[in-house]
Amino acid sequence: MISTADFRNGMVIVQDGDLMEIVEFQHVKPGKGGAFVRTKLRNVLTGRVIEKTFRAGERMEEARLEEQPYQFLYSDGDLYHFMHRDTYEQIAVGADVVGDKKNWLRENQAVGLVFYKGKVMELRLPLQVELQVTQCDPGVQGDRSTGGTKSATLETGAVIQVPLFLNEGELVRVDTRTGEYIERAG
Repeated sequence: MISTADFRNGMVIVQDGDLMEIVEFQHVKPGKGGAFVRTKLRNVLTGRVIEKTFRAGERMEEARLEEQPYQFLYSDGDLYHFMHRDTYEQIAVGADVVGDKKNWLRENQAVGLVFYKGKVMELRLPLQVELQVTQCDPGVQGDRSTGGTKSATLETGAVIQVPLFLNEGELVRVDTRTGEYIERAG
């Protein structure tokens, strides 16, 4: 059990049976009445953000999440198969846990799986991934990096905006948090 005095950004607590990550918190001591803590909480499963106020000193359960190193093997429809990098144990994770992160997953990629009480709660990707452009309009002489952008389809099926000078078959570095093109890779 933890107190509101122990709150830190990124900490995960159990609130009404849900896992909630503390995004932001503020201790408030009004001139009249008791102190309280105003927070923004993000539901770990759904990503929904709510605001909640706690009385100062209120106690709640801290969720102990454990991240383990895994390697993505393959997908067969609604299941994504991963292998533990140390024990070689394989696990299948549902599409509901993977969500939109499937756009940045490619075979043999190192990822982290976050467990809570033995159940996979979240897939953590590296901040950047290198993916190959499989389809886009060809670049034309005179296209520059400061010019416009065009749509490009990546090997995972994701569609992003890239500079005009990029061609099919090139590797690009993509930010997995925003899905934006960073730079040409390799």
